[in-house]
Amino acid sequence: MTYPNWLSQRSYLSGDRMALSFEEQQWTFSEINDLALVYAGKLTELGVKADSRVAILAKSNPESIFVMYGCLHLGCEMVMLNERLAKAELAYQIDDSEVDHILVADVLKGKLDSSNRILFSEIESVAPAEFEPQKQWRQDRTISIMYTSGTTGNPKGVRQTAENHFSSAVSSALNIGISPDDVWLCSVPLFHISGFSILMRSLIYGMGVRLYEKFDAERSAEEICSGKVTHMSMVGVMLERVLTNVEEASMQASPRFKAVLAGGGPIPVAYIKRAEDCGIPVLQTYGMTETSSQTTTLQSADAERKIGSSGKPLFLYQVKIDGTEKPGENGEILIHGPQVTPGYIGAFAERSVQEDGWLHTGDVGYLDDEGFLFVVDRRSDLIVSGGENIYPAEIEKVLLAHPAVREAGVCGAASDKWGEVPVAFVVLNKEAAADELLAYCREQIASYKVPKQLFFVEELPRNASNKLLRRELRTWL
Repeated sequence: MTYPNWLSQRSYLSGDRMALSFEEQQWTFSEINDLALVYAGKLTELGVKADSRVAILAKSNPESIFVMYGCLHLGCEMVMLNERLAKAELAYQIDDSEVDHILVADVLKGKLDSSNRILFSEIESVAPAEFEPQKQWRQDRTISIMYTSGTTGNPKGVRQTAENHFSSAVSSALNIGISPDDVWLCSVPLFHISGFSILMRSLIYGMGVRLYEKFDAERSAEEICSGKVTHMSMVGVMLERVLTNVEEASMQASPRFKAVLAGGGPIPVAYIKRAEDCGIPVLQTYGMTETSSQTTTLQSADAERKIGSSGKPLFLYQVKIDGTEKPGENGEILIHGPQVTPGYIGAFAERSVQEDGWLHTGDVGYLDDEGFLFVVDRRSDLIVSGGENIYPAEIEKVLLAHPAVREAGVCGAASDKWGEVPVAFVVLNKEAAADELLAYCREQIASYKVPKQLFFVEELPRNASNKLLRRELRTWL
């Protein structure tokens, strides 16, 4: 099965509708499509071919979207690089993904050194070559690849196909409804599935996107209350800041505003109640990179009745708890549906994603007697900090590479600001200062992954098979 080219089709169906706005500028779907064709021609001139794999390292701004849409016209697979990562982390992902080209915003060129790098300024300066845009997209075509941290400490490159993105958009539409004048405020990063899925929904629905380069709580509150936007995606820490701004200004959400889609970990009940008082419906969601965004969503009507739940599966999806017989029993959350990735790339290409058609998430949860999902633990050891997933093993791996460190254990500590932050426990084999080890971490990993506290201990808690017991580390806090 194939889809018509989403850019061409959307331009044809509703070309004069607003597609994107950024600061004081805005573009219609026809204008976006024309620009995407120009960018595709420029990329062709620079040697980027149809069906090639390219990495994109950029900020969340219109130029980045035009480059991405140019790649869509060419039929490229896009490896979405996180601009917050350290040089070493980016080098691993570029090496693992074996990309043909790396498209880099000029402001980020210091982040990597590579012979196959193409700067945005180079793309801008060349004249477009002639090329033929792909008229049809195969259902199994890989559109995006995003790296997600693995329990081994090595990130995995997750493929997201046209079918994955389309089923995600359609399932969300069946759940929340769509209208021609919808505008989604996007201040989550485009390199995350939360941001990229908004772009995909925009093309599939014909929905406008109000883009921010980075989150601004005060402006977001104003947009929600003025009626300029109808939807917004955010994590708990962002929601709290928006609510504080709405409350301090004694404002109320516009009747035009429909919903906040909240993910990245459980949303505190107090936030949901405050949002209700401000006239902001909050839909709690559960999903992951491997499922191309949300899999379950809790309707605002059920929010108080099902406090702490992530809701029921969207229409095309199924969720079950492995090895359980009765409602309320904890077990691993399993997911089935067309939104589940067909697999990984690079070092994990041989790893099977599904067993008997079900994705084993590694997350623990239960279904109640009405079929509502409750997520008990986001992958037993996972730290969710301000919506960012942090795996302890990744930080431990960096600490263990330091010559003074014999053992390292990392766990999450509660934080009022971020939900959780990483904290490290270290056994030394020679003298070293905490500041020295933390500085070493800053060179290797993104700042949000660097432990906020580091404790020196005589030994770490381990089980009979010598496996580190991270849950016990939390009790040490």
